Amino acid sequence: MRTHKCGEVTKKQLGETVALCGWVHRRRDHGGVIFIDLRDREGLVQVVFNPDAAETFAIAESVRSEYVLRVEGVVRDRLEGTVNANMKTGEIEVLVSHIDVLNESETPPFPIESDIEVNEEMRLRYRYIDLRRSEMQKNMRVRRDVTRNLRNFLDDEDFFEIETPILTKATPEGARDYIVPSRTHENAFFALPQSPQLYKQLLMIAGMDKYYQIVRCFRDEDLRADRQPEFTQIDIETSFMNEDKIMDTMERMIRKLFSDVIDVDLGDKFPVMTYAEAMRLYGSDKPDLRIPLQFVDIAEDMKDVDFKVFSGPANDPNGRVVALRIPGGSNLSRKEIDGLTKFVSIYGARGLAYIKVNDRDAGLEGLQSPIVKFAPAEVWESVLTKTGTETGDLIFFGADKTNIVNEAIGALRVKVGHDRGLAKGDWKPLWLIDFPMFDWDDKNQRWNAIHHPFTAPSCSTEELQANPGKALSRAYDLILNGCEVGGGSIRINKTDMQSKVFEILGIGEEEARDKFGFLLDALKYGCPPHGGVAFGLDRLVMLMTGSASIRDVIAFPKTQTAACPLMDSPAAVSDVQLRELGIKLRQPAGNKEEKES
Repeated sequence: MRTHKCGEVTKKQLGETVALCGWVHRRRDHGGVIFIDLRDREGLVQVVFNPDAAETFAIAESVRSEYVLRVEGVVRDRLEGTVNANMKTGEIEVLVSHIDVLNESETPPFPIESDIEVNEEMRLRYRYIDLRRSEMQKNMRVRRDVTRNLRNFLDDEDFFEIETPILTKATPEGARDYIVPSRTHENAFFALPQSPQLYKQLLMIAGMDKYYQIVRCFRDEDLRADRQPEFTQIDIETSFMNEDKIMDTMERMIRKLFSDVIDVDLGDKFPVMTYAEAMRLYGSDKPDLRIPLQFVDIAEDMKDVDFKVFSGPANDPNGRVVALRIPGGSNLSRKEIDGLTKFVSIYGARGLAYIKVNDRDAGLEGLQSPIVKFAPAEVWESVLTKTGTETGDLIFFGADKTNIVNEAIGALRVKVGHDRGLAKGDWKPLWLIDFPMFDWDDKNQRWNAIHHPFTAPSCSTEELQANPGKALSRAYDLILNGCEVGGGSIRINKTDMQSKVFEILGIGEEEARDKFGFLLDALKYGCPPHGGVAFGLDRLVMLMTGSASIRDVIAFPKTQTAACPLMDSPAAVSDVQLRELGIKLRQPAGNKEEKES
């Protein structure tokens, strides 16, 4: 039907007769000559209709935007002064001798290429139109290139690509499962996998040695710009490799990926930072290292001041007091500071104390702030010295429970850093290691796994039982520009350690046997040391394309309410289907029929 794609025709084809197929991107009538920009996945080419070919010209007059055409014609040079250097095909045009209208089109609900902002709900409802845009085509191309590059690397490293089941069993991984009823097993349910975690560990026990899979996963959780209810991850597991070797292999993979696909050099070696250091300096376990701002702990300076807002958290073992220096920040207006105060309140902060340093050498007289009067001069001098503050700077303070300070001032650090253009460099990767095994849930009075219950601790079973709060895990996350793009760990490969972790997490022996009996049994039969990692494909492509949301790099994403406007799903199912599944729907609270019954 065609000899070339639209975006592939160049001066190499001069004088040749070509056949092209595509959509009418733009139609222009100039003094009796009709120009059409014909578009396909590879780009645009200008095709020309001369009135001397009356039949062909008449058809060209009738076509409109998004008509699907097939044209035949001769490739020729564009006239002098009409060359478009911004197009790959901008030096040539095709003089059409024959045209077929393969399909007509109604006026699209929004322009394919335009500066007009289109509501995202509309874009998703007509996603097949939205995907015609050059930006979306570019994103899909990058996604294709990413998966191909990753597969090639892992194949060269002797990994096996193995598919694992989509219909599986519910497991406690911190988010809700999507549940699938079974018609053939009455009152029983499958779950869609949040990850293939247990299957890939079983593959290691089975002696597969190196496994990978580009796999769909499902989580029924609240959504954000970088979350979807169904998402794709690059899932990897390997035997007989420690964390250093796994991190080295994955680092080589990511460096090659960025170099090959978007021509970015991520450097020879990614820096490694401990979780404790990241929280101390940045209040975050995924710090954006492009921003040079760092926390400075000042609790020791504030323990004896009269200002209870500072002295309270300074004397609380669960509290934290930090200073964040903003170079040149004294020019922030009161309105801007009020806006930042409102911003940190989202994270639980009850206020945002600050000091403007108008003259570093003038002591208290050079400081501008309502809080200066609450502490003696030597305290402020110590704070200024510790933070390295200079004339013209501003210091923000965080004082509260440690988690509130970390979240609020950590978010403030990122916002101010980007808003004031303080970010340095385009790409800053980082390995984060030495995570705690568990964190304590005050509300439910129990330990929760930081990663998942199959992560190996870096201590013995006895040490873990004696002090679970101090235990560190053999986990590692890859952070890029403040986003976690991948995470993994060495896994538990012995039954006694796995049972102990379940016990600490409050999973009793009976429950462990019910939910994970197959794993506990498998660990008894010569389980090798193994570990792995999973990378979020959607998030990687989002970063590599500079997109604002992973929805822009997924062909058919859900909205932030986990709905699909295109298919109008989720949707009700028939009573017949429900009866076959043995399911009866409960009426919503307040339903009239329910009240009458």
